[in-house]
Amino acid sequence: MTRVNYDEVAPTFDGRYSTERRRLTAIAEALRALAQSLNARLVLEAGCGTGRWLAEWDGAQCRAFGLDFSQGMLAKAREQRSLLELARADACCIPFTRETFDLVYCVNAFHHFNPPQDFVREARRVLRPGGALAIAGMEPRASRNSWYVYHYFEGTYETDLRRFPPQETIARWMTEAGFTGIEWREVERLARQHSGRDVLDDFFLQKSGTSQLTLLSGEDYAAGLRRIESAVAEAEARGETILFPVDISITMIVGYAPL
Repeated sequence: MTRVNYDEVAPTFDGRYSTERRRLTAIAEALRALAQSLNARLVLEAGCGTGRWLAEWDGAQCRAFGLDFSQGMLAKAREQRSLLELARADACCIPFTRETFDLVYCVNAFHHFNPPQDFVREARRVLRPGGALAIAGMEPRASRNSWYVYHYFEGTYETDLRRFPPQETIARWMTEAGFTGIEWREVERLARQHSGRDVLDDFFLQKSGTSQLTLLSGEDYAAGLRRIESAVAEAEARGETILFPVDISITMIVGYAPL
């Protein structure tokens, strides 16, 4: 499957965070609460990108490490926060010894790991007894009719069905890797709608705004934009305002390494 070249999108990647500051709050709180419940001392983020989530550990009673395969994303992270402890590595081959960390997590990155079940096994290997793996991300099967991108850009939904494993599959991989007490819950919900031409100013409508659009060819991306523009024009001709919905749930699946 074609993968996103994050070296190319690294310079503009953080634009999504300035756009969605509110949405980020609950994910960060859930991670901090989990770390506190574990009395975590060493934490690892897989797929850390530009270091947005690593920054959440400032002032916490734990030491955080990050790894990412994209040199461009890591360079951006170091540019913003020079003291981050980072490693360039594949999340499916974590370069740390057994039983090193109390918490391993990833946010909106699991679907990029290939194959993702290898990451689950690697996380189990590097976790200390009593530690936890947390995987946070969207579930496209729950967003089929509630995110306009899927409607106007052909193939994006089908591609995501291949990229994003169902929650039940992730839970099964965790069980097979030796995790127990597996649980999942919604930790964020991004719900809003764009009215008419306002949608054209949506950061996430840019080609590099989401991996769903980044993966499209230039021709398919342009075709999707034309569909949106046509839908807006047709609604305006009728004296109506068309709405473009966004209702995306972010769930966190947590599994625990037995004591």
